[in-house]
Amino acid sequence: MRAFFARRLYIGLLLPALLIGFWQAASAYEWVDPVFLPKPIKVVESFWYMLDKQELLSDIWASVFIVTQGFAYGAIVAVSLGLAAGLSRNTELFFGSTLNTLRHIPTIAWLPLIVVWLGLGAPAKVLIIAKSVFFPVFLNVLQGIRGIDKNYIELAEALKLTKWQLIRKVIIPAILPTIAVSFRYSAGLAWAIVVIAEGLSGLEGLGFLIFRAQQLLMTDQLLVCMVLIGLIGFAIDRAMFFAQRRALKWKVGFNE
Repeated sequence: MRAFFARRLYIGLLLPALLIGFWQAASAYEWVDPVFLPKPIKVVESFWYMLDKQELLSDIWASVFIVTQGFAYGAIVAVSLGLAAGLSRNTELFFGSTLNTLRHIPTIAWLPLIVVWLGLGAPAKVLIIAKSVFFPVFLNVLQGIRGIDKNYIELAEALKLTKWQLIRKVIIPAILPTIAVSFRYSAGLAWAIVVIAEGLSGLEGLGFLIFRAQQLLMTDQLLVCMVLIGLIGFAIDRAMFFAQRRALKWKVGFNE
């Protein structure tokens, strides 16, 4: 088993090692101007400088905190409204046309209006992220309910389950795999959106640092932020994956 995981780790790290090797060669032989592609060691030095002199950890925490808030609000509203629409055709019809119209307005198009409403602070970024999370989760919950085997509903009616018992014992377990997948997708989307939101309407966070580095042509700091965003995004995805696996370990046929 240990050899199996070691092999997986080795294969997973092979491509990053090759990319770093090519990066080192390109910068060492100046295939690209150092202004546009600094050496890897320069990026590492910039990372330590930002950590020590520029409160990088505070910016990372600001981004993570905003994403956590926005994801929580968006997911809670989406699951609640998705359940309501899935259990009631009238509720679905009431919200359907409006939500389908709003869904097609790109998130970035909402940003200027939300900044006018809420300013440049955290509430604007939380709202942008919550909006981005809402629609994938809502649609998956709704379609999950619509896809439940009719035999389960008929059995629940034969057993005279109450509405709450139907939701808790039949509907929630049936749509849990769909919810888990939508959560994992939306978490990654939320992390991507916060970078854009911070870059266009913020004074802190990794997105702000990226846009500041670009404006000042500090490519080394820009690359530091890009690598951190990728690593944190990967960590978020892995955390959601393990949470999904744990939540669905009861499901027959579920595997990695």
